[in-house]
Amino acid sequence: MALLADLVELARRYGRYGYRKIAALLRAAGWLVNDKRVERLWRQEGLKVPARQPKKGRLWDGDGSCVRLRPEHRNHVWSYDFVEARTHDGRKVRLLARSAC
Repeated sequence: MALLADLVELARRYGRYGYRKIAALLRAAGWLVNDKRVERLWRQEGLKVPARQPKKGRLWDGDGSCVRLRPEHRNHVWSYDFVEARTHDGRKVRLLARSAC
């Protein structure tokens, strides 16, 4: 089916688009389809929009997906944190703590 082939090609090319935006692209290309039909075919093919990952530590690929950076060996990733405490007379003490993940 040519419609299904076009739908899968558009979903591959535009990885972050959902079925509604793909339906608009199909209509712009000359197909007479509504959103419900595109959604039914979308589900039938098992297509999904990948979930967005948090911005912290992301690495974008050219195809619209994102891959998290992972530690490659022990002590490869470090985190810094401020620790706050009070002295016996009530003054504030702030320390910069470093820990390995």
